[in-house]
Amino acid sequence: MHFKTYKTILSPKNHLNLYRGCTHGCIYCDSRSDCYQFDHVFEDIQVKSDALLILENELRKKRKPAMIGTGAMTDPYMPIEKKLQLTHGALKLIKKYGFGVSILTKSDQILADIDLLEEINQQTKAVIQITLTTFNEELCKKLEPNVSGTRDRIEVLKEAQKRNIPTVVWLGPILPFINDSMENLVALLAACIEVNVKGIVCFGFGVTMRSGNREYFYQMLDRLFPGMKDKYRGAFGEQYVCNSPHHQKLMTYFIETCQNAGILWRTEEVFDYLQQFETKDEQLSLF
Repeated sequence: MHFKTYKTILSPKNHLNLYRGCTHGCIYCDSRSDCYQFDHVFEDIQVKSDALLILENELRKKRKPAMIGTGAMTDPYMPIEKKLQLTHGALKLIKKYGFGVSILTKSDQILADIDLLEEINQQTKAVIQITLTTFNEELCKKLEPNVSGTRDRIEVLKEAQKRNIPTVVWLGPILPFINDSMENLVALLAACIEVNVKGIVCFGFGVTMRSGNREYFYQMLDRLFPGMKDKYRGAFGEQYVCNSPHHQKLMTYFIETCQNAGILWRTEEVFDYLQQFETKDEQLSLF
């Protein structure tokens, strides 16, 4: 890892990234794309110097509390978090200043902060977001080698359910010819229903590729799935959006299942929910 000085840490929409880069090793990771202008090796984690001091200063200056979102670009629970505890420190500040939080991860390391997240949710609103890609554990270790397996992530959702912490699942990417089976989708959605997720973010059944992440993805396909790179090139060429040939069938089942289970599935509705700040006093006043 290495440190870099920053002047600010919250985006205009209250997105928070304490780290830059990742060691999870997911073969499809979009954050490797050239458009994000990494000037260091992706696995050499850039840590923002004085991150918690900057965050506290920015939270203190906010006119009113809001939802703080983290995890979209870099997982806040990489192994380095065990040593540096920046995510833990940020959650303590979020609680201290009465903000809410939505946090996205693929790691069951989030359970180390489950008590703190429960306290935030009792005060305002905390949403735990978990990415799920495949129900097949062996395949999961190929696609996402350095992160918690699917069953462990589902256990996080179960623990959140026990504590009345709302959850959202990010479903994908669903890689064409690899994990785009109906069997996989049925199993993942059944798990989401079992743990009573509030919503599911699904941008479609496929994967996106652009300069930077495409080269790494193809390199890993050659290593893990011999012949698959040529199949992708033949099917998609240089396309950005690479949909599964089963996209429409999978999407139809996804929508019908979510509607029947009362799960938010329209992307804009899920994002509206994640961004909507609320306090428990406001909720009680409605009754």
